[in-house]
Amino acid sequence: MIPHTIERFPDLHPPLDAQSALAEANRCLYCFDAPCTAACPTHIDVPRFIKKIASGNLRGSAQTILDANILGLSCSRVCPVDVLCEGSCVMHGYNKKPIEIALLQRYAMERHDITRPVPSAPRALSVACIGGGPASLSCAAELRRHGAAVTVFDNRPQPGGLNTYGVAEYKLRPADALREVEMIRSMGVEFRQAEIGTAIRLADLESKYDFIFIGVGLGAMERLGIPGEHLPGVIDALRFIERYKTQPDFQIGSTVIVIGGGNTAIDAANAAVRLGAADVHLFYRRTEKQMPAFPFEYDHSKIEGVRFHWLAQPVAILEENGRAAAVKFADTRLAAGVPERVPGTDYEVACDMVIPALGQSRSTELFPVETNKGIIVVDRPTGRTSNPKYYAGGDCVNGGREVVDAVADGKRAAQGMLAHG
Repeated sequence: MIPHTIERFPDLHPPLDAQSALAEANRCLYCFDAPCTAACPTHIDVPRFIKKIASGNLRGSAQTILDANILGLSCSRVCPVDVLCEGSCVMHGYNKKPIEIALLQRYAMERHDITRPVPSAPRALSVACIGGGPASLSCAAELRRHGAAVTVFDNRPQPGGLNTYGVAEYKLRPADALREVEMIRSMGVEFRQAEIGTAIRLADLESKYDFIFIGVGLGAMERLGIPGEHLPGVIDALRFIERYKTQPDFQIGSTVIVIGGGNTAIDAANAAVRLGAADVHLFYRRTEKQMPAFPFEYDHSKIEGVRFHWLAQPVAILEENGRAAAVKFADTRLAAGVPERVPGTDYEVACDMVIPALGQSRSTELFPVETNKGIIVVDRPTGRTSNPKYYAGGDCVNGGREVVDAVADGKRAAQGMLAHG
């Protein structure tokens, strides 16, 4: 971890201490047909793991979580629980605060180092997982649990995908993501840094492994498509988050403009504030109601000090002294929900840094499988693609959802391979 990030990026939700965790666990009603469990894409037995906390069995609680979700620590910190487990808590029906499931899950996961046992009976099945993110990690762990030989290939120095490089520091620290990687490595999963398609040919993997799992996520962020977007001082949101998490000398300007309305745009804007920018502005071409970011993320960002501007479309990034110095915007209006530029409304906003956050492109053309608009088509219950040699899961299949969805996809695909292997 970069030293300064500890002070600038304290936990968004501070962890529970032992007394608070015990009190919170004893508020749970331990529902038999628990809606929180049904709302979790990995179907963690929430009442069971909470009851184990209440009884002092923290190891058993962590084991319950890991049985369903091998990335239980990461998910306890990055899951949008307001719209998943906690949003489904029966306490809402009694006009009471929902059980703090995420904090209890984090409490259990951080109190015990769980090393998953290596299966004693190896299985004659070998799988290559392409991509080192949550979907591949989940797939690899489930396969290894059943004795399969698994190698994870990733083109970055550290595995973990966006958990390591792309999640805002105040939500998940790289050290926590890598702790989970090491747990999976301890199960006997092999990790190799290599670019598939260049350093290693896909044909070589096909000949060596019984199955190939595609967990490559999405590609680079979409371009603005306006003059000046290649200037120094313009950096997309994912590269911005990666840079400040990995470069000790990363510099940020005094005035930062973020362009976009999703959760990644919010994360980048919040990070800019915490890194010391005096003014952080987020511009979105639609209105507050159309913004795709979760409402709780938007509310938190306002508390951080981010200033929001609606119905604004960037038309050019302006240069001064060889770098970005301002963004020219135009007002927009919605015509049947589609933003259109209003003539004669151009204005300029000075800045030191521009962070576009327009969503990610697709990067699945390498693989011999059926796609639909760049998204890999799979049989959802098994993760099997149109090519029986290949399975897939995560963002390259669902178009970009949550970490927990990728974990669920990877586990299902592993079970599909085990059934057909």
